[in-house]
Amino acid sequence: MRTRLLPLLIVLMAAVLLALGVPLAVSTASAEQQKAVVDRIDDTAFFAAVAQFVTPSPTAATDQRQETLSTELDSYYEVYGIRVGVFYRNDAPMAHAPGDWFLPKEGEVREAFAEALLSRRSDDPEQVWPWQAGRLIVASPVIRDGDVIAVVVTDSPTDQLRSRILRSWAVIGAGLLTAMLLAVGAALRLTGWVLRPVRVLDATTHDIATGRLKSRVAVAGGPPELRRLARSFNEMADNVEDVLEQQRAFVADASHQLRNPLAALLLRIELLALELPEGNEEIASVQAEGKRLAQVLDDLLDLALAEHVEADLRLTDIGALTAERVAAWSPTAQAKDVRLTGDCPATTGWADPIALSSALDAVIDNAVKFTPEGETVTVTVAADGDSVRVVVADRGPGLSEEELTRVGDRFWRSGRHQNIKGSGLGLSISRALLEAGGGTIEYAPHVRQASHGLQVTVRVPRGDPRV
Repeated sequence: MRTRLLPLLIVLMAAVLLALGVPLAVSTASAEQQKAVVDRIDDTAFFAAVAQFVTPSPTAATDQRQETLSTELDSYYEVYGIRVGVFYRNDAPMAHAPGDWFLPKEGEVREAFAEALLSRRSDDPEQVWPWQAGRLIVASPVIRDGDVIAVVVTDSPTDQLRSRILRSWAVIGAGLLTAMLLAVGAALRLTGWVLRPVRVLDATTHDIATGRLKSRVAVAGGPPELRRLARSFNEMADNVEDVLEQQRAFVADASHQLRNPLAALLLRIELLALELPEGNEEIASVQAEGKRLAQVLDDLLDLALAEHVEADLRLTDIGALTAERVAAWSPTAQAKDVRLTGDCPATTGWADPIALSSALDAVIDNAVKFTPEGETVTVTVAADGDSVRVVVADRGPGLSEEELTRVGDRFWRSGRHQNIKGSGLGLSISRALLEAGGGTIEYAPHVRQASHGLQVTVRVPRGDPRV
């Protein structure tokens, strides 16, 4: 969730900063240009004030004023590099610098000159951007006795203006970057604060789903809504644990209480059989059903205990334990003329040895039970990434795709195998024993026998699942 929430917050914060930064950058560029234009207006106003006393009459005073104006313009050009000129209405220069610069016939300078002849200051030039090369044109009229006699025109390069705008933008960009970094840091802290209870809730949910029903969420930190959710989750977990405990207790108590009268009933049936002719089919059928019912009760009790007792996890040699179970079931397989083989190299994993042994017993018993005479059951142990797998493959009738989705359910048995002894609880007990220790059990068709056979894969973690 954090990987989705954090980019969204960053994008939103970036959009806000851009929405603030772009107008600020535009405003800064406009302010820098306005400052330059105002400076040029002041300069042209000063030159216009000097030029209004210059007359075209060739008198000594006039020559002195014109020479003073020319000197001022030359100095201005040398210091600032800005072309400047005072031009009469007929385009003739009163004074200009540099000496080879004259009023052009067209372009921005001509347009500004024409505006000034109408006794109006030229329009503000278009905004200059750092990536645009251009010049800044400002013109002011020279007025004498209410008439425009000449125009002062300045033609400024924009290099310095663009440099100042770039520097201002660099400062704004640095500020935005700093603000973005601070915002990202705040977003990290905020998402961590908001999602920490969610992560704890997720981990606790996983623990409960894997059988650790005592796990609870620590109600601390995070928004009030998530703290209320944590409290509600703990209450729900308490109620679920109570219900499951009551269910287990009922199953265990019922199984235990039913065994005594059933044992007494079987004893009376045996005594009754002594009074009847030997080989009575009805008595034999009743005894068989009674023994099957006793087996179901035993399996129910085992299942209740398997779901109730926590696994005693320890580092175990899975290969050695599996080899031991293969050796224990070999006589049973030989009695049925089934070849039971094991490839069990030393491989360590975390498991409850007793629970794993019981689960392997149920799986191997099932494989031997359903494998025809003369066929083979193979048991292999191998490391597989972060788990150790034990694969039990038989060459029995196998299961259809629909049956594979139901195998392991309580009391479920394939309709094709109802005549084979069993309660339908063995694989359910195996799954409960394995899940208590972080293990799993999977069912699939035999990979080397396309037409028949079942492959059962038992997995236990190689690392301690409690860490």
